[in-house]
Amino acid sequence: MQERDWSHVSEVEEYLSIPPGEYRCKIGEVRVGVTRDGSERWALRLEVVEGDYSGRTAGWDGLNWSERGLPRIKYVLGRLGFDTNGRLALAPEDLVNRQVVATLQQEEREEPITGRRTIRLRVPYLGYASAENGSKTPF
Repeated sequence: MQERDWSHVSEVEEYLSIPPGEYRCKIGEVRVGVTRDGSERWALRLEVVEGDYSGRTAGWDGLNWSERGLPRIKYVLGRLGFDTNGRLALAPEDLVNRQVVATLQQEEREEPITGRRTIRLRVPYLGYASAENGSKTPF
């Protein structure tokens, strides 16, 4: 028989392996999926590359290849060092090991269907800077 006091156990799932802040990261992995509207989506796993948290997953971000998502994709690719001034053929694996300085902010969300609450780190819309010169200049 098990008896426990459950009043101190949180019902929020936390997925924080580092504190919020700015970190030099590399793209550790890219997972390809599809959004509800049928657009391709690349999920980027950001891995810290220096300091006390080196090697840890900082968080995940997504690139949605819909018409609406293209301005942010251009911004992110530019911060990753790609030339976005013309045509660019790109495969998901081309992003792996590219470095960027990412701003990670804590976000709490509640799933509408299940009511489950989670806390994760997320990258804001313009939350990347070039790892080369620290530039956050849009587009």
